[in-house]
Amino acid sequence: MTLSKFAKISMMVCLALAFVGSSFAVDSHKANFQISQSVQVNGTELAPGDYVAKWTGDGPDVQVSITRNGKEMATVPAKLVQLDRKSAEDASEIRANGSGRELGSLQFAGKKYSLEIGGGSSSTSAAAVK
Repeated sequence: MTLSKFAKISMMVCLALAFVGSSFAVDSHKANFQISQSVQVNGTELAPGDYVAKWTGDGPDVQVSITRNGKEMATVPAKLVQLDRKSAEDASEIRANGSGRELGSLQFAGKKYSLEIGGGSSSTSAAAVK
């Protein structure tokens, strides 16, 4: 193999590794949560049960994918809000809207952030989640 071919192949390998490395540099987060009553998330009805919230980046604006048993149930914009101290337990906030209840926010045990889901509304009630 000639030196120029070797240099070209080496350069292509280095570029490929740099591209792959940069794709892993993005912070990807996920957290489990549970809801105890049916709620709306971005127009989708979520039944009571266990879910996983996944998002990329450190905010404040993030796109959250909500999955159940590996199946994506809803995607919704959210704000990542830094808290003064770590949450003592998992918790979800349910907001009343014109057509029922919607998921308002999520807090995760041991984490110093919460996810404010979608837009705000009037009446709220917090529910601790185990």
